[in-house]
Amino acid sequence: MTIRFDGQVAIVTGAGTGLGRAHAVALASRGARVLVNDLGGTSDGQGQSSETALKVVDLIEQSGGEAIGNGANVARFDEVEAMVGQALEKWGRIDVLVNNAGILRDRSFSKMEIPDFQLVSDVHLMGSVNCTKAVWETMRRQEYGRIVMTTSSSGMYGNFGQSNYGAAKMAVLGLMNTLGLEGEKANIRINALAPGAATRMTENLLSDGLKQLLRVEPVAEAMVALCHADAPNRCILNAQAGSYSITRLVESRGLWLPVAEQTAEQIVNNWMQIANTTVEQAMNSGGEHVAKMLTMASEGSGVAVTF
Repeated sequence: MTIRFDGQVAIVTGAGTGLGRAHAVALASRGARVLVNDLGGTSDGQGQSSETALKVVDLIEQSGGEAIGNGANVARFDEVEAMVGQALEKWGRIDVLVNNAGILRDRSFSKMEIPDFQLVSDVHLMGSVNCTKAVWETMRRQEYGRIVMTTSSSGMYGNFGQSNYGAAKMAVLGLMNTLGLEGEKANIRINALAPGAATRMTENLLSDGLKQLLRVEPVAEAMVALCHADAPNRCILNAQAGSYSITRLVESRGLWLPVAEQTAEQIVNNWMQIANTTVEQAMNSGGEHVAKMLTMASEGSGVAVTF
């Protein structure tokens, strides 16, 4: 099997450097026409320049591909709408959106200023919301769309000094889970990539050996796997140093307590059974979770429940 995007149009945000650049080049090398978006600021969100995006456009064109540059700030919906309009005017459709743009403003929570929390959330979370909203109706009308969110182990598992970044990266998974359900009938599939690579956001934290191991290209290949025609839906794919894994949110089987025992004390007394992970289940929706909990209560209490 060879994955191709011939005739398709892709938008990649934050594509001027690092992972975004690798994403744009990978899609273009497989036949996609690519809108290369990059604000051109620093890794902490300061400054603005179109130079980085245009360099990637030149690189793609020199390899025989087709691309255009765009400097929209993904945190501003009016600029994002104009960006999407540019792609539609040029090529008439949008098939793939890769929400990659991001910044870092790391500090421990006690030292973090609220504006630093807000800005990181605006770029990572609202940037993903803005871009997805701007392409949503186009994808619905054409009954096809593939969207990749960028999450992080910092969001899924936590990382010291990254409460702002981690919160935003976990939030995009909630966005993915709901939109994956809402877009399913229109053949819109949404997945999340949790990357690990040597980029300007991590260059000061890594040894030369790790930088060599943590190349961006193997991560970009994971992105390709999440946005081709036969891609999964609502999947979290971890990609780092050529290693790949899937993260799933699961819950324990749990325990129903009789009415007289539905107290905090009895929850604590029965904690080992409630938290027993011998039998775990991944839920496909919030409704499925509710049905599971009510079924357990019905079986324990003898009260009939219908759905």
